[in-house]
Amino acid sequence: MLRFFKSLSTLQWALGLSVLLHAALLTVRFVDPEGFKRVFEDTTLDVILVNAESDEKPVKAQALAQATLAGGGEAEGKRIVSTPLPPAPVEAQGDSPVNENQRRIDNMMEQQEQLLAQVRQQLATIPKVDPQKLADDPEARAQEERRQQLSKLLAAIERRVEEENSRPRKRYLSPATLGTTYAVYYDEMRRKIEAEGTENFPHVAGRKLYGELLMALLINHDGRILDARVVHSSGDRNLDRLAALIASRAAPFGNFTSAMRKDTDQFDVTARFKFTRDMTLETTLQADQLSSTLQQPR
Repeated sequence: MLRFFKSLSTLQWALGLSVLLHAALLTVRFVDPEGFKRVFEDTTLDVILVNAESDEKPVKAQALAQATLAGGGEAEGKRIVSTPLPPAPVEAQGDSPVNENQRRIDNMMEQQEQLLAQVRQQLATIPKVDPQKLADDPEARAQEERRQQLSKLLAAIERRVEEENSRPRKRYLSPATLGTTYAVYYDEMRRKIEAEGTENFPHVAGRKLYGELLMALLINHDGRILDARVVHSSGDRNLDRLAALIASRAAPFGNFTSAMRKDTDQFDVTARFKFTRDMTLETTLQADQLSSTLQQPR
């Protein structure tokens, strides 16, 4: 081995060292750590979800889309992006829980009407019996008893239907059932309550009251609050009382829209009232009053 190295000329040594040096340099990479990090922080990916094609073709598109959309350009191919998730068995829209509840109510009312029609039809097939035959004819007595039973049943069903029709229709709202029908109205209502609570922040003897509670509000079709009740206390009775007063002062919220009136006469909402240390009131619509947990004030 020594003989081999001694036999090498100066030029061969220089070429060998040059190859080794270049190979070592190729394995080294110089990177600015902060600059490399900024690339990922400053480069964002904006995703715009769309689901409807439009005939509008804007002069200045705001985004590339899979098809011509209002405000968007047109990507090649109009490809439809697939999802790795399995298809949902039922397609749910924003108002679908509301519609489902309404369908159930309509179903019950329809069944009640069908029962009412059946009783009336059966009663019509049973003629009145001559009172003189009741004493001597057992069949006539049974027929008359049957007719009286159906008459009582018919009267009870009609009374129930009349009571149901006379009651105001009520809807219970939650984030899942808010939908487009109630979203705008509720947002305006929320803003009025928050403005009232922020402007007249609760205090007792000069001491500001902070905390969270759950408040259930029953809103009439003319925008009045028919009932404001605390369903989960903040732990401070004064704050609970003043929160209900704030909600009442914020009303009325205006008449229901025509779409809302077709659906209901009143709606019941449960909202989280949070009186922050920034002296503001924040309200959040809750799914229900039992599944929410509150952080007690410190």
